[in-house]
This record gives sequence, structure tokens and C-alpha cells, in this order.
Amino acid sequence: MKLIKTTVSIFTFVFIFLFISCADILIGDGGKYDEDIYLNYKTKTVLELPFEDEWYVVAGGKSLEQNHHFAPHRHQRYAMDIVQIINGRGNSGDGTKNEDYYCFGKRLNASGDGKIIAVENAIPDNVPGIKNSKQSLGNYIIIDHLNGEFSFMLHLKKSSIIGAVGDVVVRGQKVGLAGNSGYSTGPHLHYHLQTTSSLVTGVGLPVQFLNYYSDNEFKERGELVTGQIVRKN
Repeated sequence: MKLIKTTVSIFTFVFIFLFISCADILIGDGGKYDEDIYLNYKTKTVLELPFEDEWYVVAGGKSLEQNHHFAPHRHQRYAMDIVQIINGRGNSGDGTKNEDYYCFGKRLNASGDGKIIAVENAIPDNVPGIKNSKQSLGNYIIIDHLNGEFSFMLHLKKSSIIGAVGDVVVRGQKVGLAGNSGYSTGPHLHYHLQTTSSLVTGVGLPVQFLNYYSDNEFKERGELVTGQIVRKN
């Protein structure tokens, strides 16, 4: 068990360095006022994990120590970066191809009911290690949950998104595949919830998912934190 934890810890360090998401170039204010308001926010939408099988939380939580998104990135303060690992590794081979990564091309689902309000589906996936700073979000889907909460799923695989603007989706419905597009150096899912559909005016919200396992412990309702291995019930 100690060996497994050590391996995962090393892996976490590597991935925090590897996955520099769009957060790093979308700079806002320090957000102290937002933090005071939203730190203990309770998610309105009934949300489930937006993937199948076990995934590993590379970045998540409510502090800068836990989560590199936290400050000063106002709109995605509570964002998560999530990958898959097997035997302490996120990839097979030498990791020079997207297909080497276990999460690349894996199914992604709508986390909650809502309506698709924005889609980008035509951006090529990056070569691992090289970021696309001109199209930072990569391929993405934004879902309006019709209650003041908006889900953002970023860096999806090119041409994998199912659905168009105006389509209604339900929780658990397949919406695309994990990819490596935009400001990303390796395949992963970036997910966050915010108050509007705009990266300029939106404020990030804490996300509580329902009925899942975190490190083999069942959670009726909980938030993802760096270092956890999570899966749906």
C-alpha cells in the first residue's frame, strides 16, 4: 500500500507540472470577495461524475495549495483536471502520442440535465507536450443547467462532441470524448461550474457530485480534491 501511495504521489507531481490548463492564461482579479460569497456554495444541479470507470483527480479543491486553478482565476476557481491512471501511470509507452494516454478518447457524459449553449468541435488535438495558446479552451461544450449554473468541459477530442447548440441533454448522456486540445500538454478532462456562460463575467462555483466513490469510500455528496481516485456508483 505504501508503494502504491508513493507511486501515485510521484505521478501527481509529474501531472501537476504536465497539465497546465487554460487557467494559466486567463488571468482575473484575486477574487477575495467572490471567495467569501461562494466558498461554501451548495450546488443546485443534481450532478454525477461526467465519465465512466475510475479517474484520478490531478487538480481539485478549495485552496491554492490543493488546486492550481484557485487564484487568481475567477471564473474557474474550483475547476478540476482529471485523468485515468493504471499502475500509477497515466500512459503506456513513451507518452509521445495521445493514444498512449489511458483517458484519451474515453467517453464523457453530461454531468447534469440542461441545454447545450456553446460548442467547439474542430480544433486539432495537440502533440503531447505542446500547448495551443491561440485556442486555449480547445474543443469544448458548455451546458446551461437553467438555474444559474453552467458546466464547462474543455480540451475534448476533435470531432468527438455529440450534440449542437440548443440541444437538451440529460444527466449521464454521452456528449463527447476526452482529448488534448487547446492550452493543454496532455490528454485530460477539465471541468468547472460557474455563474454565467461568459469567461469574463462568470464566477467559479464549488461542485458537489452525488453518489460516487472516492478512494473506495462511498460519497452521497462530495467535492473532488487533488489526489483522489473516483468512480461513479
